[in-house]
Amino acid sequence: MKTKGITMALLFALSFTSMFGQNQTKQSSEISTERKFSVSTTHLIFWNFGEEKTNTHHYEFHVGYKLTPKDKIGIKVATWKLFAPMGIPLWDPLLMKEGAFFPGRLKETGIGVTYQRMLWKGLYASIEVLPLKKTYLDENKKKIGDGFKLYTTYHIGYHISLFKNRMYVEPQIHCNYWPIDSKAPQSFQNEENKWNNYFLFEPNLYIGVNF
Repeated sequence: MKTKGITMALLFALSFTSMFGQNQTKQSSEISTERKFSVSTTHLIFWNFGEEKTNTHHYEFHVGYKLTPKDKIGIKVATWKLFAPMGIPLWDPLLMKEGAFFPGRLKETGIGVTYQRMLWKGLYASIEVLPLKKTYLDENKKKIGDGFKLYTTYHIGYHISLFKNRMYVEPQIHCNYWPIDSKAPQSFQNEENKWNNYFLFEPNLYIGVNF
């Protein structure tokens, strides 16, 4: 979920920036208010066709509404299936290693809220708060427990308008923090206890449509 898409995300972001940056500078600094609504997703959904062992089946969609030229609120809907704890740092040697995998899968699903504030030209900051229902599955895909997580993310990114503001991309870096996380079945908890309840500096890329 964390390292598999990093290279592609950064390359994709740089490609769009170089292709459209010069032509979109004015649009990025003065984003049109004619299209109030937006729908976006993350590049991570394009990795849902990878190897099953590390496939998170990640689906995430955002519906936004522009309150002002600088302020946007939204609803976030997301679901994924984790094969390892979220708190393994990006630089840790155990990231994506089977020795740190769960004895099964953790499915998390939720609906939350988002807020984005434009800071300067296309530069923005945003926060997303996502309550998640947790479902624990053993290696035979049998349900063995439930739980709850309050998942929050804090973003710094750049909004790049495309095709006369009909579409956009937002390369970004964000930090994840889950202050509330209920206990897991012991076999899962043993792995969770080894790591923190945050993940720092995750690259991402949102792709959206305005209407």
